Amino acid sequence: MMEHKIITKEELQDILAKHILWINCKEGDGRADLRGADLFEADLRGANLFGADLFEANLSGANLFEADLSRVNLFEANLRGANLFGANLSGANLSRADLRGADLFEANLSGANLRGANLFGADLFGADLSGANLFEANLRGANLRGADLSMANLFEADLRGANLRGADLFGAFGKIISMSYRLKTWHNLCFLV
Repeated sequence: MMEHKIITKEELQDILAKHILWINCKEGDGRADLRGADLFEADLRGANLFGADLFEANLSGANLFEADLSRVNLFEANLRGANLFGANLSGANLSRADLRGADLFEANLSGANLRGANLFGADLFGADLSGANLFEANLRGANLRGADLSMANLFEADLRGANLRGADLFGAFGKIISMSYRLKTWHNLCFLV
């Protein structure tokens, strides 16, 4: 685990401006490199961080409301208690990320890698997790009400106490550690026993 480096508001604004140029022009080395950055409680509402590297970054308590985090590397990032309401995390690498208590209301996590991620108590109401890899993810006490988990890999996921009411589990697969919520539509699932 790397030591977190403090980024000032001015440095962050400069990094984000160069990153936008990199997105639009695909030239130079302007891709945001925020590996190990300390962005505790940072205000990144609506920020476009498409394809950025936030490996082991500290984003706990950060405001990422409707931010574009698609294809972002958030491996082992700390997003505990972060506001990711409506954020686009499609195709993002959130493997082993800490998302405990995060607000992911209506977030797009389609095709995201959440292998071993800790989503204990996270709010994923109406979130799109279609095709997401949730292998060994901790979803204990998570709110997945109305979430789209179609074609998601739930192998070894811990869903104890999770709210799955109205969730779409069509084609979801895996061997779940524990699930206390009884589903009425098991025919849509492909779980290994």
